[in-house]
Amino acid sequence: MTLGLTYVPDIQFAPVYVAHHFGWFDEEGVSVTPRHHGAQEKLLGALQTGDEDVVFAGGGEMLQGRAEQIPVRNFGTVYQTYPCVIVVPTDSSIQSLADLRGHSIGLPGEYGENWFYLLAVLGAAGLTRDDVDIQSIGYTQLAALTGNKVDSVVGFVNNDVIRFQEADFPIRTLALDDPPLVSVGFGALDATISGRRDDLAAMLRGVKRGAELCASDPEQAVQIAAEYVPTLTEAAQQQHALAVLKATTSLFGDEFGRQDSQRWEAMATFFASQGLLSQPVSATDAYTTDITA
Repeated sequence: MTLGLTYVPDIQFAPVYVAHHFGWFDEEGVSVTPRHHGAQEKLLGALQTGDEDVVFAGGGEMLQGRAEQIPVRNFGTVYQTYPCVIVVPTDSSIQSLADLRGHSIGLPGEYGENWFYLLAVLGAAGLTRDDVDIQSIGYTQLAALTGNKVDSVVGFVNNDVIRFQEADFPIRTLALDDPPLVSVGFGALDATISGRRDDLAAMLRGVKRGAELCASDPEQAVQIAAEYVPTLTEAAQQQHALAVLKATTSLFGDEFGRQDSQRWEAMATFFASQGLLSQPVSATDAYTTDITA
């Protein structure tokens, strides 16, 4: 079974690396090969071509894929807490999400989890896109905010927030209590889910074991991940990876891979209201609760 882990080897995938390193997938009854997408591949493209059996992707991206006639279905949500926040300098006049009115907000672009989160923030704060200055800045949140190019940025608690902390740039974060969004998890085509249910459950159990070690011994997990992530060669890089991993494991929740049916329904409704779907999609077509770790 080939498991697609987006484009770049990264410490956030340490649970998979750890499980693969220790042979836990094999112990659970399935052979798993981690794979990172090629630069020219679409996120769900390798699923369609058969180069990947499972993909790690956002719930929103899978919902959009479903609307585009790609029969992908999430079978295990990994981040139980949505990882995005609004980041502002500590001395900013922006004290609440409603205070974003009239201010600039930087984010990588109008796609993916950052974009979905910003739209949810605007809706919750009673704002429209016209009430703020949205700027696509690529993945330059640190430089843009510290250089006063934008008043705020959308970032990940297990990435961007840590980079601000490492740069000793004082920030505050503003967040929605319960955004109508499902974060990253594992997805597969309907045919794989129906035909290889036991293999997918075994894979999920292996990743769960890896996640448990990442939480209990993150230092060891970083050392193992260095075998899979070429950039983790120096002490400073490993120290950064340790901080990222600790923040990442806090997103897993108490029940690894759990599906929140109400949140899936809320996301489908929200995406439809925001014009994020090319055609209507039922939430129940985009996920399953039949496979557990």
